[in-house]
Amino acid sequence: MTTPFGQTRTYLGARHALITPDGHVASSVPGVEGARLVAHITPAMGAGFAQSTIDLEPKGRVRLAAGASEHFFYLQEGTVEAGFGGKNHLLTAGSYLYLPPQLAGEISSAAGAPRLIWFEKKFAAAAGLHPPEPLIGLASKIEGQPFLGNPRARLQVLLPDVPAFDMAVNIFTYQPGATLPFVETHVMEHGLLMLSGAGIYRIEDAWYPVKAGDVIWMAPYCPQWFAAIGDEPASYLYYKDVNRALLA
Repeated sequence: MTTPFGQTRTYLGARHALITPDGHVASSVPGVEGARLVAHITPAMGAGFAQSTIDLEPKGRVRLAAGASEHFFYLQEGTVEAGFGGKNHLLTAGSYLYLPPQLAGEISSAAGAPRLIWFEKKFAAAAGLHPPEPLIGLASKIEGQPFLGNPRARLQVLLPDVPAFDMAVNIFTYQPGATLPFVETHVMEHGLLMLSGAGIYRIEDAWYPVKAGDVIWMAPYCPQWFAAIGDEPASYLYYKDVNRALLA
């Protein structure tokens, strides 16, 4: 069913947003070639990071120059080749890659129709801590842990939970009817992509039906709560900032 003319589920507010696929428009970004990039969340809307989706063509690639930004890529579909530090790595669907600041790299299409979810932020240095090393992983090898003891809501922690990292990226999977146990209110900012299933997201005083493909931005201290609905599990990939002093 198509969206009626002049209507959309997308909402942009001062402290949160729901970005739905019906309104996606591609952007041209330096270093991204032979690809369709949709910038969902950026500092232009008030966020402290960027979240994009990149669909690579057969000869498409993403070139990353060394600089102040760190990068996390989650490969949702297809196969890519990632090159950094003088080595090449073949990544398949469900793989993820973390590249620290000051490290150049390149990701190129290898097979299928690769789709990358890209989180980018300025690395926040901390006294006595060196930036993390590059990291490659596979989500299917990360065991989901019951969230606050609930086996129907499981959390996969993709990046090491150590002080060197100033960002976390996780996958949260809920069985039908499972929920967050309470309305969360916290200092961490979120960027979120619904990977599968459907649910209801409460953000501040608004309630949103959400489904696979939807993107959500939540500023610090936005009250938030989620419930999975429907007949299949609901899962989402999400980013948050962590491990840094409250007064920088």
